[in-house]
Amino acid sequence: MQFFDSHAHYNDEKFDNDKDEIIKKIYEDGITKIVTAGYNIEASKNAIEIANKYPFIYATCGISPNDVEKEDVDCQIKILNEISKDEKVVAIGEIGLDYYWNKDNKDLQKEYFVKQINVANNLNLPIVIHSRDAIEDTIDILKQNNVNKKGIFHCCMQNEYLIKNALELGYYISFAGAITFKNAKHADEVINLVPLDKLLIETDSPYLSPEPHRGTRNDSRNVKFIAQKIANVKEVSLEEIAKVTYENAKKIFEISD
Repeated sequence: MQFFDSHAHYNDEKFDNDKDEIIKKIYEDGITKIVTAGYNIEASKNAIEIANKYPFIYATCGISPNDVEKEDVDCQIKILNEISKDEKVVAIGEIGLDYYWNKDNKDLQKEYFVKQINVANNLNLPIVIHSRDAIEDTIDILKQNNVNKKGIFHCCMQNEYLIKNALELGYYISFAGAITFKNAKHADEVINLVPLDKLLIETDSPYLSPEPHRGTRNDSRNVKFIAQKIANVKEVSLEEIAKVTYENAKKIFEISD
């Protein structure tokens, strides 16, 4: 049985001391495809380096809403466009809106979001969306700005309105460790909203470790607990969730092997 962790951050400093060792253990444990996600220019370059070192790891490049800067917006976008031409880059992301951490720069976040959608369209890549406490604005931007290859709502919030609208627009829904938490009151309901052919799984490592490892540093081996939660809710086998999410991730990221 193989698993695809569709969103992790091995470019995070929390992996600086044992990255190679952890990645080796992950692969040996059956996690045979991973996407390492960028969130600013430096992290995106780091993601590309990691992806080019390991054949089974891929990268996304993007500037997250928590990393936008007022100065040199067009310069940042130009750099993003150039580095994203690397053959191991499979999407532009993570990009989007976050009003939980940043309420004072909504217009700047929107500007970056739209400009990065344009980068994705220019390079014929899907997008990976981060949306927190900004559901309506996120959906509005996606309705107003065509995204050629659509993409993924990563670490998707357990919100019925968001998921229904995202699915109607043609996006994939990726669930992370939060659906396993004991206080995740609506997890079962939202899991059942997502058809198998639009479902992905991720760890968002090193964050959001699922039960029973909540509170520890996360890594891609824990994607199995997320898959098992979904399997339990949908009353199918773990093998089926592993297979369908693996194939879905290969499809949206256009990975052939």
